[in-house]
Amino acid sequence: GTENSPCGPPPKVTTLGRAAAPMASSNSDFTEVPEFEVFGIPGPRGLPPLTEYLDILDVDMMKKPEEINKMQHHTSYYHSDFLIVRRGQEFQVNITFNRPYDSDRDKIAVEFVIGSSPSYSKGTYIPVFPTKERQSSWEGRIIDQSGNSVTMGITPSANCVVGKYHMFVAVATPFGIRRTRRDKSRDLYILFNPWSPDDAVFLNDETEREECVMTEMGIIYHGSYDDVSERNWNYGQFNYGVLDACLYIMDRANMPIVNRGDPIKVTRKASAMLNSRDDDGVLVGNWSGDYTFGVAPTSWTGSTDILLGYASSKMPVCYAQCWVYAAVFNTWSRIWPKFSLRCLGIPARVVTNYFSAHDNDGNLKTDIILDENGKIDRNRTRDSIWNYHCWNECYMSRPDLPAGFGGWQVVDATPQETSDGMYRCGPASVQAIKHGQICYPFDAAFVFAEVNSDVVFYSRRKDGTMDPVRVNHSHVGRMVLTKTPLKMTRRDITDQYKFPEGSTEERTVLEKAEEYGCEREKSEPPVADVDLVLPTMEISLGDDFEFEVEFINRSNQQRTVDAYVIGSVVYYTGVTSSEFLFDTPTVEIKPNMCECAVKSVESKSYMRDLVEQANLNFIVTGKVNETGQIVTAMKVVTLRNPKIMVEVSGPGKVNEEMMATVQFTNPFSFSLDGVYIRMEGPGVMLPKSKYYSMITGGSSLTWTEFFTPQRSGTTRVMVTLDCPALRQVSGQASITIQA
Repeated sequence: GTENSPCGPPPKVTTLGRAAAPMASSNSDFTEVPEFEVFGIPGPRGLPPLTEYLDILDVDMMKKPEEINKMQHHTSYYHSDFLIVRRGQEFQVNITFNRPYDSDRDKIAVEFVIGSSPSYSKGTYIPVFPTKERQSSWEGRIIDQSGNSVTMGITPSANCVVGKYHMFVAVATPFGIRRTRRDKSRDLYILFNPWSPDDAVFLNDETEREECVMTEMGIIYHGSYDDVSERNWNYGQFNYGVLDACLYIMDRANMPIVNRGDPIKVTRKASAMLNSRDDDGVLVGNWSGDYTFGVAPTSWTGSTDILLGYASSKMPVCYAQCWVYAAVFNTWSRIWPKFSLRCLGIPARVVTNYFSAHDNDGNLKTDIILDENGKIDRNRTRDSIWNYHCWNECYMSRPDLPAGFGGWQVVDATPQETSDGMYRCGPASVQAIKHGQICYPFDAAFVFAEVNSDVVFYSRRKDGTMDPVRVNHSHVGRMVLTKTPLKMTRRDITDQYKFPEGSTEERTVLEKAEEYGCEREKSEPPVADVDLVLPTMEISLGDDFEFEVEFINRSNQQRTVDAYVIGSVVYYTGVTSSEFLFDTPTVEIKPNMCECAVKSVESKSYMRDLVEQANLNFIVTGKVNETGQIVTAMKVVTLRNPKIMVEVSGPGKVNEEMMATVQFTNPFSFSLDGVYIRMEGPGVMLPKSKYYSMITGGSSLTWTEFFTPQRSGTTRVMVTLDCPALRQVSGQASITIQA
């Protein structure tokens, strides 16, 4: 530290001596523009009267939700008093002068300024002219003229800076430029435009575009690949204050204003700023199970509270895990298309990878160490496989890569590994990942390993040497899911990340990845002639159950297996919390027959050590006495939580009060302490919460809230219940609001 340094803390680094002025990196900063900019030096008598020259009386931004600008630019859903438009597409303003405008004698311009030190060459000061003879990077034209009023069409360039601009109307006179004074009501936001073919985020699929930019209601998939669970999420990209919160995040990151028109740079910066590991970003990650000083990750229902909380407190919000990072990032990009990228206009979606490899040191191997008898050595097994992991995909062109690698890009805000010195990941081309071209920026090799690693079982001898005894090529990246566009169903997109297991294309891809340094296990240990089959189980939280292992002998001779059956309570990251089951059956199997080993499990053995998301992980290993071969099987079981019921009065109409009722019964014999219930609904209800100090065993609660829908359409009211003893309880009610 610096507390004992005789020189004190290090000075703040500035641009002094390196640049004439600091680089503009705050959208909220503003340089005053003079109302009259004099040409040359005025004479001793000052300026003559300017009454014969055109003067500006009023400017109508045409910014109401039902007016042409917001309707044509798909921004009428934003709860904002300002004009919000998209780049690469014309919008209109109506200007009233003191007399009719004459294009032959009057010289006018509409000026747009963003950030401090506006500069024409940097694209932060843009004058727009109404005549064809004089144009700038933004096109201007007169659409209509009536009396003293002129309607002017303005088309921002399709690669302009995204953010909040100040607008002025200027009139040139022989003595100087006369301008409107600064008026905040004439500020406007310019967003990315996935509807414009010239924009880098153009998405030529109306259904996909509607889902990935305009839809507020999301579904995030979790659980396990053979028992998929889902949770609803309100991205809330149109809610009041969310757009400004997203711009503030970029200011907080000190991102240069001139870079904010490039979706590659924007999403890369956003992936770093969503986590607080190295830059005081939006969310504090916490996988410990102790959320005393914040909100449990499983308790959040949407992005609004998180983004507004960060913008108002200027402090990271507690707490998040991967799906929270992905969901909030998604909101931002739809504004900054799902950083809430959807808020900024970048098409974005949340993706879930089941059995996601981590801690793989840049290779394609996840190592599980066994002793000579086939028992897992937990002290030496360090790699982990997450039951699932959520990240984002954003849609954009990639002019920095060869042709064919644009489209969907992986961006991951969960702090896992550093990239160029900061905790961030992406954007990485999904096409590059699928084809093994992992040399391309950014972080394609890391994502490739998450979906393609092999699980390698090693047998460790007493002298410390290790031999691979089994390789599972298909366990990692078992399934990749996202929400189906405009439907409440899931969509399997595994084939967008990898070719079919065992195909010629898959082998070619793995060889290509090896050329770029991804090491994988090439040995192929002989396959054992005994198979292990673990059952598919549906177990409710608090239930006793029987765990059955089926041993199948595929040989013509008897086989004897000395097995180890281990059951552990695990976090969804695959990290073991505690072991609740350990059994060592010896199973004799007749030729071409099967035998079962059954173990009874009482709920008290796992309930006392249960962690959130209620995952039980079973690993069965063993050694075949007759052949010395190792057999293995793994299974994750997600316990079923009790239900929370939501009912909504109906039918609903815009601006007419409705009622939502939440009901929950504690099914356990013990009390639930410190219970938080959260409720919200896209377009109908802002986030609300209620605290219960205790819900005794067997007792019920009812909570009723009134709300007034703001717009028509189909939506959901979402509810979560969360307390230290019970996480991930959720419910929802679908409603249709009539106009």
